[in-house]
Amino acid sequence: MRAYYFDNQPGDQRLAHDSSRPVDAETLKNLKVESWHMPVTEGFEEKLNAIASERGYKNRDVITVSKEGLGDQYEEKIKAFYEEHIHEDEEIRYILSGGGFFDVRQAFTDAWIRLAVSAGDLLVIPAGIYHRFTVDKRNMTQAVRLFKDEPKWSAIYRGAKSDANTHRVEYLKSVAAAA
Repeated sequence: MRAYYFDNQPGDQRLAHDSSRPVDAETLKNLKVESWHMPVTEGFEEKLNAIASERGYKNRDVITVSKEGLGDQYEEKIKAFYEEHIHEDEEIRYILSGGGFFDVRQAFTDAWIRLAVSAGDLLVIPAGIYHRFTVDKRNMTQAVRLFKDEPKWSAIYRGAKSDANTHRVEYLKSVAAAA
């Protein structure tokens, strides 16, 4: 995974939008964003299972974000994924193939940090952080999604309701304490 500040230039969201300003591991740690790289080779399931067990994840599914995988819902889903939102659970994804970008808002500066992911990257985005996702120019990402309970994807889009959300408030307190 590669992390850098988003360039905020207009244009296709699937392009790199690389500002040439890298983001270091300490900045991501302070934002409570975690990542690992585990090549998608024989035995990766054991490592993934160990992480899932350690973090209390009981369920998983595989999602293919592509025109073929989502059919008529592709454009609608891509727009929904790219709209700024939070979740009340951490979002954990292990990329099996393809690639994409998770953008996370840096607390207190509101700058976008772009996380370029590809096969073998495992990313944990904490509950309460504003973020969005898009595929890259390959138009395909296949990922394992891990869940503590039943598989769900429930977004709370940015606004007064999300700003007052308990998980958002707790997230901000946790990153303020780390600063």
